[in-house]
Amino acid sequence: MIPGILKSERCEAAAIASRNAEKAAEVAERFNIPTFYGSYEELIHDPAVDAVYIPLPNHLHKPWTIKAIQAGKHVLCEKPAALNELEVRQMAEAAREHKVVFAEAFMYRYHPKHARVRELIDQGEIGEIRGIHGSFTFNNADDKSNVRYSREMGGGSIYDVGCYPISAARMFYGMEPKAVTAHAFFSEEHDGVDMMAHGMLEFDRGLGLTFECGMWAYSRCSLEIAGTEGRIELPSAFGWERMEDQAQILIHTAKGTREEKLGAHNHFALQADALAAAVLDGIPLPYGPEDAINNMRVIDACLKSIHTSTRVTIGR
Repeated sequence: MIPGILKSERCEAAAIASRNAEKAAEVAERFNIPTFYGSYEELIHDPAVDAVYIPLPNHLHKPWTIKAIQAGKHVLCEKPAALNELEVRQMAEAAREHKVVFAEAFMYRYHPKHARVRELIDQGEIGEIRGIHGSFTFNNADDKSNVRYSREMGGGSIYDVGCYPISAARMFYGMEPKAVTAHAFFSEEHDGVDMMAHGMLEFDRGLGLTFECGMWAYSRCSLEIAGTEGRIELPSAFGWERMEDQAQILIHTAKGTREEKLGAHNHFALQADALAAAVLDGIPLPYGPEDAINNMRVIDACLKSIHTSTRVTIGR
């Protein structure tokens, strides 16, 4: 995130905070950040800071977002925005009350390849959409002290990476799902969190998302959109390509396979500039607090499903 801010057009990394002043100083020196603090309180009360990015473990998102908002700061909070829908609603209400910008940091959505996919769908390139499948997995299981493997801190694969295909399906369908069925593999070696999960979201018109997410599996980061006349494949759906000539979108139809390359874009920088435009110019964020609330509602249903082995209806 810090390199992205440094590459953005309208933001600068003005200060960094850690519970450990030495660690904060080390990172500040590494990235030429002018100010560092040994506590989060000092940073959110720094008058030179306009907005804060909160990358803390999931269980700390709500308290520190609200504290930052109450200090008059705009907030970009790492995904998932909180531990449940109620917490996100409280964060969004605090932002409304204090008239500041609050957004969930799903950086991938700011990459232009996703707008291009939307164009291809609207142009009928693959006919009518019939379904979406997403995979986001990695293997970090040996690092058992990682916050991802703590139930108290909001660990688990659905919170950490399952939230990506869920948000992508909502984005491309342009609607909210009505039910979910999910199944998970839990590991007592990792505090009983879901280390791998498979799920199916049901949308109106017979549409659906099937997804898999995991933290103890071979790395994948892909999304496939199937249509009546073809399919669109994103081989690095939630990552960003560092090479100008790297294929970003694959379109498969009866005519064959076509690659589209949009060049190397840093979606962290693009996200930072979108936040700046919202703060400085009043341009609404494409994905505001209501989107974060809706995505969290789906995650809540997924978590309920994996723990009860039932199909869970998602309220509106």
